[in-house]
Amino acid sequence: MNRIFSVYRNAFSGLSPAAWMLALVMLINRTGAMVLPFLSIYLTEVLHFTVQQVGFTLSLFGLGSMCGSFLGGWLTDKFGHFSVQVMSLIGSGLFFFLLLPLKTFLTFAPGLFMLSLIAECLRPANAASVSFYTRGANITRAFSLNRMAINLGFSIGPVLGGILATFSYHWLFLADGFTSLAAGLFFYLYFRRRQGHAPAPQPNQAATSQNNSPYRDRKYVWYAVLSGCFGIIFFQFFSNLPLYYRQVYALPRTDIGLLFALNGFVVFSMEMILVYLLGTRFKLAYLVSAGTLLVGFSFVTLNWFQGVWILYLSMFLLSLAEILAMPFMATVPVQRSGPGNRGAYMGLFNLSYSVAFVVGPYLGSSIITHFGFPILWGFTATLATLTALGFWFLIPKMEKQAESKSVAG
Repeated sequence: MNRIFSVYRNAFSGLSPAAWMLALVMLINRTGAMVLPFLSIYLTEVLHFTVQQVGFTLSLFGLGSMCGSFLGGWLTDKFGHFSVQVMSLIGSGLFFFLLLPLKTFLTFAPGLFMLSLIAECLRPANAASVSFYTRGANITRAFSLNRMAINLGFSIGPVLGGILATFSYHWLFLADGFTSLAAGLFFYLYFRRRQGHAPAPQPNQAATSQNNSPYRDRKYVWYAVLSGCFGIIFFQFFSNLPLYYRQVYALPRTDIGLLFALNGFVVFSMEMILVYLLGTRFKLAYLVSAGTLLVGFSFVTLNWFQGVWILYLSMFLLSLAEILAMPFMATVPVQRSGPGNRGAYMGLFNLSYSVAFVVGPYLGSSIITHFGFPILWGFTATLATLTALGFWFLIPKMEKQAESKSVAG
């Protein structure tokens, strides 16, 4: 027992108070994450959208995320991560209220695009903020702490959302809006006069000039493409998996909320300790590739077995895949960039996920409409295998390039 306690203590030690406060901001924000898990159900059952209209609407959400990632990275480099985070949190909170009266496809879809654009500006700014307030050796653990807070919030939000949705879906939008505003206010009050750490060189930073554009870094562009493929698979979790629960298993909203909460709880309780234990024992390529394979496997198991129990097992496997892949994927742009272009590198990384959110929901809904859910889950497994192979070969080449340029420099 003492050994377990010691491992947990070591996993959390050495992180700055500011890193903990950033995590608290994300916890407050994500505790209100009630709209997205139930959005596809809201669109079909309340607004009476078709499945393809739902896919198109969620793809517009992804397009807004894509534009927001690009805009957020540019704004972060130009105006700083503090201002961008305040703008994004306050602006997205207000926009949740503005979505409430929008009831038609032609009004709700563009409104969701604008909400997504404003909200997604937060990601590159927040990532730059994590690196600004964290010493270099603790970067991966600081990102994991941030994700841990996000997932703790995400383990609470869907459960509360499932309860609130039994009364009215309007409560989901109100709760999401108020928590975004609360997170923005807390962030402003705590960080307005905080100073960060002087930037320390990262191990792979020599691979690129501090002022170089990530779009000229060819290996990093390929890395972003593979990250986007991972996102296409993973984002079925938000878009088409809730429809599967509802249409195939007829689960009530509260049970769907519990399934999403399981994901948040598993990642919250296990990610920091697994990152601490695995990060120094296995190569980056192995962890990212294994996580990518597992995310595809978690979906395809839905084709192999029947019963509510497989939904929980699949969600548990998906959560493990998220732990293995995503925190380590997020460290690559930090290691490959310098202080002068970190926002742009994080922007491209987040842009890849946003493109995935454009492609994934519409592609998934189209496959469901024409071929059914089993073909969709088989497709995710195939794409996951190809993407994992890409990571397996690309990441060592990126590391080798960084080492050779570091020696040459």
